[in-house]
Amino acid sequence: MSNNSANQDSSVSKPEQTLAIVLAAGQGTRMSSDLPKVLFPVCGKPMVRHVVEALRKAAVTQIILVVGFREELVRHEFADESDIEFVTQHERLGTGHAVQVCHEQLAGHTGTVAVVTGDSPLIQTTSLAALIAAQRNEQLACVLGSLQCDDPTGLGRIVRHHDGSFEGIVEHKDANEEQLRITEVNMSTYVFDSYHLQWSLGQLKTNNTQNEYYLTDCPSILLNSGQAVDAKPVLQPCEALSVNTPEQLQMVENEMRKLGY
Repeated sequence: MSNNSANQDSSVSKPEQTLAIVLAAGQGTRMSSDLPKVLFPVCGKPMVRHVVEALRKAAVTQIILVVGFREELVRHEFADESDIEFVTQHERLGTGHAVQVCHEQLAGHTGTVAVVTGDSPLIQTTSLAALIAAQRNEQLACVLGSLQCDDPTGLGRIVRHHDGSFEGIVEHKDANEEQLRITEVNMSTYVFDSYHLQWSLGQLKTNNTQNEYYLTDCPSILLNSGQAVDAKPVLQPCEALSVNTPEQLQMVENEMRKLGY
């Protein structure tokens, strides 16, 4: 990335509008159901609706739902809600690809972009607001939401330099013994500057075991190009819970009831 293209004017780096992309295309095969995973009810609402409501409370002005498996059901759930737009991910080629299919919407947006998953109904408005504020106030190309986790097994670790600055994300399966002892983890909650998000999406490669485009590669791509990237441990412990199995769905339901949902 050249210096001229990397450094956009202040209208780009300090926007007023916030767009959110919600990843909601998956089937959720471990749920053993023909219902899209994000539509499973938690405390009386489809789990993705909890995500959408948290985004709205964080002053997100436009929400894009990336849909795929049985997308007509997700579209029906949010029919006629003016702040929501749908984009279809016809092939599931990874989280990076899910954001890439929103290229038309991103091309018309020069502000902040939050990217979250639709299967994390415990996402907190306070966390989203803190990340959005950090991206704007510190003019970051990307900021990740992280948290300290007692049992980080299976989760991507936030690796930092000796001075505490962000170095990268290492997936559990790729971590060495020292990195496996890290308890600060990535929970797939991102806030980007739109320009830098679009640029980094164009640099993604599929040179991994799944042959997919990983959104988790974008922060490192931006960091390596000289952009400002950080991870903020602002997420609350409850946000470590997401849903991939019926057992996890019950855990999330129990936690949400404790919190008064």
